[in-house]
Amino acid sequence: MLKKDFWFDLPHELIAQEPADPRDSARLLCVKRGSDEICHQVFHDLPDLLNAGDLLVVNDSKVLPARLVGEKAGTGAVSEILLLRQAKGDVWECLAKPGKRLKAGAEVIFGDGSLRAVIRETMEDGNKLVEFFYDTQTLYEKLDEFGKMPLPPYITRQLEDQSQYQTVYAKELGSAAAPTAGLHFTPELMDRLRQKGVDFAKVTLHVGLGTFRPVKEDDIADHQMHSEWYCVSEEAARKINETRARGGRVICVGTTSCRTLESVAAKYGEIRACSGDTDIFLYPGCEFRCMDGLITNFHLPESTLIMLVSAFYGYERTMAAYNEAVAKKYRFFSFGDAMLIL
Repeated sequence: MLKKDFWFDLPHELIAQEPADPRDSARLLCVKRGSDEICHQVFHDLPDLLNAGDLLVVNDSKVLPARLVGEKAGTGAVSEILLLRQAKGDVWECLAKPGKRLKAGAEVIFGDGSLRAVIRETMEDGNKLVEFFYDTQTLYEKLDEFGKMPLPPYITRQLEDQSQYQTVYAKELGSAAAPTAGLHFTPELMDRLRQKGVDFAKVTLHVGLGTFRPVKEDDIADHQMHSEWYCVSEEAARKINETRARGGRVICVGTTSCRTLESVAAKYGEIRACSGDTDIFLYPGCEFRCMDGLITNFHLPESTLIMLVSAFYGYERTMAAYNEAVAKKYRFFSFGDAMLIL
């Protein structure tokens, strides 16, 4: 298939700039595999749409407040460092602006000077290896003090509360972007789901900024996916396997949870406790080995994420559902509304 097959027209005003308040008041477009039927609900209706015995698999990765704005030592020029991935110890792979002026040896100072960054190397793809120096026990304490959430480029408003870009169950620090399908859950909604007999399993996939990188190749099969680290615990693997054994449905909350499970199932032929890196790319024609349902937001045109949805729900039906969402003025992207596919 071609990249252009996944294009759709999206009015700019439908790009959500802030999350729904309360979180579970977001709209929910519901569809069934093998059917053209579309119904419109609200996310807090989810307990009425799922069955006792269903298992929701969520990604508990926590977003780092990884965007740091400081001054270049010696010149005072405004400089920005965005942490992407821990390479080793206090050395991180980062994006840096202005990249051409931040060469090896350049130093950036943040706040009162208690956090400093020294550029060690420029990588082939233009990213930087940066070493951090600080006066606290961990770098994470300084990120909490000086860092801001690395919001996607299409969100132009600053958050009043940085927790708005975290799921309520976020635990494992490491993401450069939020697993946004989970932003719709509240503790109260999760309690109602448990009362219904719906259980939760937590996996971890640290979301990289590669999730926002466009597909450049015309033939999508030629696209090379970015790599992300994942972990499936013993408890999560047990819950998933027990659910499948008794005929329950495994429903992934977000494309990151989906990619985690399908990566493990593709590698081992089953779900087992493990960790590693995945660059799995799911697009129409791919086989799904574990997932029975998906909760996901509405994604960018021509993105790998709408391709994943099309692989699971079907290309024609996915594009029809997206056109319906546009017509009904659903809110799109990270802070937007959601879609339930069963």
